[in-house]
Amino acid sequence: MSTESAAAETLNPAQSAQEVVLYEKRGPVAVVTLNRPQYRNAQNSKVTYALDAAFVRAVDDNDVKVIVLTGAGEHFCAGHDIGTPGRDIDESFERKAVIWWDHTDRQGVDRRLAREAEVYLGMCRRWREIPKPMIAMVQGACIAGGLMLAWSCDFIVASEDAFFSDPVVRMGIPGVEFFAHPWVMNPRAAKEFLYTGDRFDAGRAHALGMVNHVVPHADLESTTLAMAARIADMPPFGLALAKKAINQAEDLQGMRAGMDSVFGLHHAAHAHNAEVSADSLAGMDARRMRDAGAAR
Repeated sequence: MSTESAAAETLNPAQSAQEVVLYEKRGPVAVVTLNRPQYRNAQNSKVTYALDAAFVRAVDDNDVKVIVLTGAGEHFCAGHDIGTPGRDIDESFERKAVIWWDHTDRQGVDRRLAREAEVYLGMCRRWREIPKPMIAMVQGACIAGGLMLAWSCDFIVASEDAFFSDPVVRMGIPGVEFFAHPWVMNPRAAKEFLYTGDRFDAGRAHALGMVNHVVPHADLESTTLAMAARIADMPPFGLALAKKAINQAEDLQGMRAGMDSVFGLHHAAHAHNAEVSADSLAGMDARRMRDAGAAR
């Protein structure tokens, strides 16, 4: 997918619905926007590769100093696409994050691991290493796969109506593929987050250190862009080195190795589900997951 088709030049509401990610430059800031608001910006493979194209575009543009990631509409991202008409789990994709074979002619764990190692874990790791500062600007739902997108950024500014959840234990799965939970919050909070599947509101997420700032919804964009503008005044190479230094420190604390180990558990859970239930998601779709949460 080319950059031009993946990312729009401006955030014009009249743009084609085919553009699942929009791109806009605001001075030294590139604003990258998930653009499937009718599905609460659920992430399919097309979204993943459109995001990647937009991020590459921003990195290659020397005038861009900071990248802001957000979502169109009421929600940041409600997670992986597990049920919309645009779900593209059976489609091939251009592999950029890992060198592995195509998943579409494989079966079982071979099929799922090949896809998820690239589209989810691999891409989020790739984006975490982007040498320019990245800010997630989060409103509404930030659920499961949405967490992975926000956690790939350097920090998060959230509106007061934002909430965060990883409810996949309801599927018998120990957490999403980019398993940053014990590092973005403390381990005991991560256990509560996963064991209950409860939503943590923006205030709770801020108290746990997962979110940097919580602001009224009306101030979300202005606050985020003002912060981006301050960061843009810093030397780009200094920012890149500072980012690498902190990422390396996290990895020395076990983040990367921990993700590798949990990715194996994640696929053990998928395989178990496929053996004992309707499918690798334990028969759960977006509606059933929502209803299970509402019943609590």
